[in-house]
Amino acid sequence: MSKVKAAVFASGTGSNFQAMLETDLACDVVLLVCDKPGAAVLDRAAERGVPTFVFDPKSFASREDYEAEIIEKLHEAGVTWIFLAGYMRIAGATLLQAFEEKIINIHPSLLPAFPGKDAIEQAHDAGVEKTGVTVHYIDEGIDTGPIIAQESVDIFPSDTIDALRTRLQQLEHNLYPQVINQLILK
Repeated sequence: MSKVKAAVFASGTGSNFQAMLETDLACDVVLLVCDKPGAAVLDRAAERGVPTFVFDPKSFASREDYEAEIIEKLHEAGVTWIFLAGYMRIAGATLLQAFEEKIINIHPSLLPAFPGKDAIEQAHDAGVEKTGVTVHYIDEGIDTGPIIAQESVDIFPSDTIDALRTRLQQLEHNLYPQVINQLILK
């Protein structure tokens, strides 16, 4: 029996992408979608032999146009699940309708606190005692989709943003593959 096929969407270094590939996932990652030509995640995909679709959003007339192109690539690859891993674009209605309840994101805060960009810095600067990571379904909002799982970490008075980021990434690298497997196998 063949495994479920998934795509990962990423815009940056790809540490969560790498963690997924190093885990025994219940799915095959058959495509990396990246909106940043030259992003480090592309090197990680090449090292592991994962096909990529790289696009420049500015070369399309609209979000609907580039999402239609992405959907075509996803269908060609037989993808049924999408996992966002540092993808810095908001998913639009075109993509959301094509993959309803099959797009998952990981965010470095305990949502609903600190949605959007710079969540680690927001938590650190707010002086809260805890933050964490959230795995959630994607909807039309920014980090507003239904929560699937959360894990917390303490923020220590001596923490730098880099130290906190490192702890949160370690947590992400463990939690995200676990949640992916639970969703695929249910």
